[in-house]
Amino acid sequence: MQLVIQGKNMEVSDWLRQYVEKKAGKLDRLLPNADEVRVELSVEHTKSAQDRQVVQMTVRSNGRILRAEEKSADMFASVDAVMDKIHRQISRFKERRHDRRTQGGDTATAELPTPVETEEETPRIVRVKRFVLTPMDEEEAAEQMELLGHDFFVFYNSRTAEVNVVYRRHDGNYGLLQPQLP
Repeated sequence: MQLVIQGKNMEVSDWLRQYVEKKAGKLDRLLPNADEVRVELSVEHTKSAQDRQVVQMTVRSNGRILRAEEKSADMFASVDAVMDKIHRQISRFKERRHDRRTQGGDTATAELPTPVETEEETPRIVRVKRFVLTPMDEEEAAEQMELLGHDFFVFYNSRTAEVNVVYRRHDGNYGLLQPQLP
């Protein structure tokens, strides 16, 4: 497992780096096939001092992406909270994967594209992200979307052999977009 620790708007001290390495090292037991764990530590300038210390963790494992973010007044508390959140996601991921395998389903997935960033005045495309579309069914796509904590997920539908988008509706259910050419 490759561990990448980055600081944003701050310098990561040796003590903090060791703390994150110790905590992230426990992920190897829970998810031994993890490819990369990326931890971004940042200090945001907000009115509320309780939300300034931000930790975002992204775990990549066999094409799956698990992501969590936590904010607090203390960086070490943020690290602990994000680790708890990732542990819950890994447990949920393993449980769903086990359920899929007992039902004969496929556990493949695709990465989620990053939304296009915009400016206030004239919106324009400032970033392009390419990602691999791995075949999966609608249920797997909805699970991956939930694991990432996003509102939509682009995937290659293994049942219809088309690119689809699953999204979370305001009523809590899911919607499926199936584009058609004219």
